[in-house]
Amino acid sequence: MKRKSVGMGKGETARRDEDKGPERTEDGHHIIVNGRRWRATDPSIPDALRQELVDELMAARRAVKASEPDARHRVSDAKHALGERGAPWWEDAEGDALDERITAAIRALTRKRSDTSICPSDVARIVGGANWRTHMSDVRRVAAELAVKNEVVVTQKGERVQIDETSGPIRIRRGPAL
Repeated sequence: MKRKSVGMGKGETARRDEDKGPERTEDGHHIIVNGRRWRATDPSIPDALRQELVDELMAARRAVKASEPDARHRVSDAKHALGERGAPWWEDAEGDALDERITAAIRALTRKRSDTSICPSDVARIVGGANWRTHMSDVRRVAAELAVKNEVVVTQKGERVQIDETSGPIRIRRGPAL
């Protein structure tokens, strides 16, 4: 992999991994596009899940162009899930910041997989990186809150369940209010 360093002013430098897309700041937290810094996608998101979120982001951007309702919310959810908005992904998120990213990831994935369901572990892998298992209870709790609002439906063995009244594996699918 070839790297090229580029001066950016005020002592800040960027690098370009020529085989890996746009220039990045030395710390890798931002990409440089036409001299402007944009927050980079969280690199700890597994490739397949990252691609699903990018696909949802692109679909949402097309929906914005077509003036579809809630299109901007879709863009926001996808960008939060990718770590491009909200609390910086390189800092340990907790509390409301973590809940916001979990919520966005659930919404974005359930929109992307509108004909099927998602596993809570997919969301935990998006927000938690290598420590994803520590976020499983947070994902279940946020999913329960979204289920109360009818944004998602929680199932177990194909049957709708109340997440706080069940244990074991569950699935989450898009609800009527989303």
